[in-house]
Amino acid sequence: QVQLMESGGGSVQAGGSLRLSCVASGYMYSTYSMAWFRQAPGKEREAVAVIDSDGNTRYAESVKGRFTISQDNAKNTLYLQMNAMKPEDTAMYYCATKRFRHLDLDTGAYNDWGQGTQVTVSS
Repeated sequence: QVQLMESGGGSVQAGGSLRLSCVASGYMYSTYSMAWFRQAPGKEREAVAVIDSDGNTRYAESVKGRFTISQDNAKNTLYLQMNAMKPEDTAMYYCATKRFRHLDLDTGAYNDWGQGTQVTVSS
């Protein structure tokens, strides 16, 4: 099983930036997809961005051009750089991983999840 630990959340004003990190440990998949999801109060969990072990990426329409997903394989760390943030980006952010290189944006496709980190954007 893969253990995931997120960090980097916090409070920021609209237009500001944050960078989230997710460190993976334990069993590591040789080929994989890693993703960021978010869940706002009263709403369903939704995908933000995904990257696979080849570095291919896919983004939700709502964050294209503002957020960037990346990874540092030497550090087993996934990142989410969030720029030009909006109040509607306020949510708990989770990282997740799954075996194989499928750029899924479906919550149910992912096996391993972190505990989440809170992001709050004020107007």
